[in-house]
Amino acid sequence: MSKVVTQRKVSCWPKVGPPIHPILAPSVLSADFSRLGSELRAIERAGCRWVHLDIMDNHFVPNLTFGPPVVKCLRKVSKRLFFDAHLMTENPTGLVEAFAAAGTQNLTFHVEASGDSTSELIELIHKHGLRAGISLKPKTPVAAIEPYLRQVDLVLVMTVEPGFGGQSIIPSCLNKVRTLRRYRESKRLKYVIEVDGGINLETIELAVTAGAEVLVAGSAVFGDRRVAENIAALTERMRIASGIPSL
Repeated sequence: MSKVVTQRKVSCWPKVGPPIHPILAPSVLSADFSRLGSELRAIERAGCRWVHLDIMDNHFVPNLTFGPPVVKCLRKVSKRLFFDAHLMTENPTGLVEAFAAAGTQNLTFHVEASGDSTSELIELIHKHGLRAGISLKPKTPVAAIEPYLRQVDLVLVMTVEPGFGGQSIIPSCLNKVRTLRRYRESKRLKYVIEVDGGINLETIELAVTAGAEVLVAGSAVFGDRRVAENIAALTERMRIASGIPSL
């Protein structure tokens, strides 16, 4: 029987329901892979509480990134960042234990990959002490994940086709965010809504206004190597969209 890993409590996760203020989660997919440790330190110094880890297997998506050994090394670099891992893999169930042991705190999988084992996978993620997220591609309707919305902690809406950074947002995908927001309110659920794909200074306000609470940004953070300035600018746009006074 596999060993169950219990993760420590993380203060940056909303204690009750969705976060009051939008959260920026820089994606290291667009970072310099030769200096990932430095990139993590840079976003932490700039005030970020989350980091988004894109895990690709070259099967579910046509790209290959990294796995649990790299995540374990990154956890040694930062004890404070919330590790938000997005599995774009064909076999998410087989990876849960390894990512839990590596220091991941939220593990999001794709409903297109989990099939009939979705409920069991969510339970397994929770059993290992992690938050459980579910994601759907742009062409997958919200109805595909509706049976699991009472179980999950987070819903990740892909606003581009998963697999590569630097793509332009598909605006119609934000309708899913609006639908998920209304459904959560009507059913009194507590999942957090995250958006990933094409988030930049021009689109982040649209995503926040639609109801997104965690905004994943890769190229907009790391693209020109001006990490601190980019994070400050994106954060300011989120504040404007959510009606929070500037600092």
